[in-house]
Amino acid sequence: MRRLIPNRLPLLPPALLAAACVVASLLLLPATPVTAQNKTDVPPPPPVTSEEKAQNQQKQQELDKVAEAVDNLDKPLYSAFIERYVLDELKQLRIDMAAQKVSLTENIVDRQLSAADKAITYATDTITYFFYLIAGFSSLLVIMGWTSIRDVKEKVHTLANQEISKLVEQYEARLRSIEEQLSEKTQHIENNRDEIELTREIHSLWLRAGREQTPTGKIAVYDQILNLRQDDGEALTYKADAVLELDEPQWAINLCLQALQIDGENGNAYYQLACAYAYLEQWEESINYLKEALAISPAYRDEALEDPAFNALYTRKEFAQLMGIQPEQPKPKDAD
Repeated sequence: MRRLIPNRLPLLPPALLAAACVVASLLLLPATPVTAQNKTDVPPPPPVTSEEKAQNQQKQQELDKVAEAVDNLDKPLYSAFIERYVLDELKQLRIDMAAQKVSLTENIVDRQLSAADKAITYATDTITYFFYLIAGFSSLLVIMGWTSIRDVKEKVHTLANQEISKLVEQYEARLRSIEEQLSEKTQHIENNRDEIELTREIHSLWLRAGREQTPTGKIAVYDQILNLRQDDGEALTYKADAVLELDEPQWAINLCLQALQIDGENGNAYYQLACAYAYLEQWEESINYLKEALAISPAYRDEALEDPAFNALYTRKEFAQLMGIQPEQPKPKDAD
């Protein structure tokens, strides 16, 4: 058993080996007598707690297990055949790597030699073809009758000047077209800018008209809008509405007819015509124009029901059918 321990100690795990050394040191430690003087000099040991006792017992059990494992070893943990196999494998791996390195070096050298050979061949062929080209070009010059390089130079210059002149003319034409397009774009931008300024000014006038409380003030603002833009049908119809507030139905009719000449689908113009003819007590014309306005936009029905200009039409069957209401009965003359 003692002969096996020295051979197997290097093969033990480090933790097991350390535990075995601790057990051996504890067993070989001599007992030293304690004199009375030492007893007096050394302070008494601190009391041992139950947790420390449990830990010491656990450590002692572990040491006993380690000692038992050391005593039960009866054969080596490995054989010499395995070590020899590993060494042979390492040796073969080194031999294979050295052979692969040699093979790789040979391949690189072969490729470098092949690339150098191809480069030399390409350079030789290029020089040969260049000389062939010079010889062919010289023969062509002799056949065409150009006996000197000066003639060739002059001809080349003449052809180059002709081609350059053509290119210059093409680019000049392109530049002229670009300038024309730029001028058109600039003019278009200027027109848009003027239109934006005009629209902004008209928008401010519309806001001003909305703040006006009197029909006369509204008509003055609408006149300013029409001075800036004469074909503004909306301004004409809103002016007609203000004119009706001044009890001028004929003037309002003229304004609405002008608006319809500008835009035949202006529903507000038809509605103002219906109101104007209602002021003139021309009921059929009023109902017809109201039909046109409702055909364009049914939203005028609610406005017509609240408009005092159509109060006299509630007794008429056509107006009641158009509005979707029941016709009212006329009041008796002596009913107050």
